[in-house]
Amino acid sequence: MNELLEEDILEEDDSKMGSINHSLTQVRIASLLNNDERFTVMTELSLDISQQDFSRYGIKAKDEIKPDICLYPNTIDWQDIDILKMKEMPLLAIEILSPMQSLETLKNKLYAYFALGVKSCWLAIPSIEAIDIYSQPKQHKTFTMTDSEVIDEQLEIQLPIQKVFKRRSNEVQTV
Repeated sequence: MNELLEEDILEEDDSKMGSINHSLTQVRIASLLNNDERFTVMTELSLDISQQDFSRYGIKAKDEIKPDICLYPNTIDWQDIDILKMKEMPLLAIEILSPMQSLETLKNKLYAYFALGVKSCWLAIPSIEAIDIYSQPKQHKTFTMTDSEVIDEQLEIQLPIQKVFKRRSNEVQTV
C-alpha cells in the first residue's frame, strides 16, 4: 500500500513539470506582488490539509497541497524554527498551468483552496497569456494582454499584466 501512495504522489509531481514560461510567470507574479507591503509572498509553500479529505477534488495528496504562489498578510516573517507545513491558510493561492497539466486538475485545486478558507484564487495560463481571478469557485474574471491590469477586487490588488507576460523583443525566443 505504501508503494501505491508513493506512485500516486510521483504521478502528480511528474504531471506538474515546470517549463520556462511557467517559471517566468511564477517569478514575475511573485516579484510584482512582493512590491505590495501589505503582503508576504511565498512560493511552493506546503499547506497542511491533513485534517481534511480532498479526494472529491481529485487531489491525491493526503497531508499537504502546494500552490505555486501564495500570499499572506505581512505579519508572516522569517522563522527561527522553520515551518514545514503551514496550518494557517493564505489570503490568495495562485496556480500556474504547466504544459503537462490539465486545466480541470488546477480548477479542482482552486475549489479545494476555497474549501480551506482561501479568499481569492488565481489561475495563470502562460500559453494564452491570461490570468483568471476567482472570487468564488464558479465566479471568475479573465484578464488578457488586451487589459492593462489584472484586478483582484477581493484583495484590492492591481498588477500590470504586460509585466507578467512581457517579451524582451517582438520576436519569438527559443533556446
